[in-house]
Amino acid sequence: MKKGGRKKEREKFKLKTWWLLVALLPLLFIDATLLRLDHMRMVELRDAVIAADAAEDDQAILNSIMTLKEFTFSNMVINIVEENGVQKVTFGTGPFYLEKSYLRAANKALEEAEANLTSDANPHGNVYLLAAQVCKSQAIANGWGYRDAEYINCMLSEIQKYPAADNLEDQMIAALPSTELYRREFAAPVWAPTWTGFAILLTAIILIILIYRVFAWIILRIALIFL
Repeated sequence: MKKGGRKKEREKFKLKTWWLLVALLPLLFIDATLLRLDHMRMVELRDAVIAADAAEDDQAILNSIMTLKEFTFSNMVINIVEENGVQKVTFGTGPFYLEKSYLRAANKALEEAEANLTSDANPHGNVYLLAAQVCKSQAIANGWGYRDAEYINCMLSEIQKYPAADNLEDQMIAALPSTELYRREFAAPVWAPTWTGFAILLTAIILIILIYRVFAWIILRIALIFL
């Protein structure tokens, strides 16, 4: 085969720039769709954790957390979270809290603290009981449950009103578990070998080729000016 024939064959199989542009547009749509599906699946699994927490089912909480963790660790999950009033893009679930689990633990701690707040130790009588009498009436009026955060805050607020109760209040606050123990957040990889990952990888390759060709064209034009 002559050189001219071989050159024509190479030209036939050479990727043309307009081909790449045509391929890029549907690929961008596919990328966005796949990323959205991964995000929606993460939200669905995260909601399942919160629902299990609300149902106070410890086994369901554990199972749903493991499912969420495995999915997040093996997929590209892009999320928008708010931190200090500023929204930012992150890879992963973003922080969420097992609120009901915390309230259960907090109430258990308060019940244990109740046993220590006896009338023998405090000249004002059983401070816990006095605070409970006030807060229970507020709970009935406002529809609070004894495990709700409003009820716990009311108890602490009422205890503060009694002289010589500072030490007792400190004991109760010290008994409350840290909210950080019930905070969950799972990070996702920047790239994962999934349909989403390979679609984005192909898009990135096409973009790199296009950017290279644009720079090459600009450099060539500049070079021709000075020739």
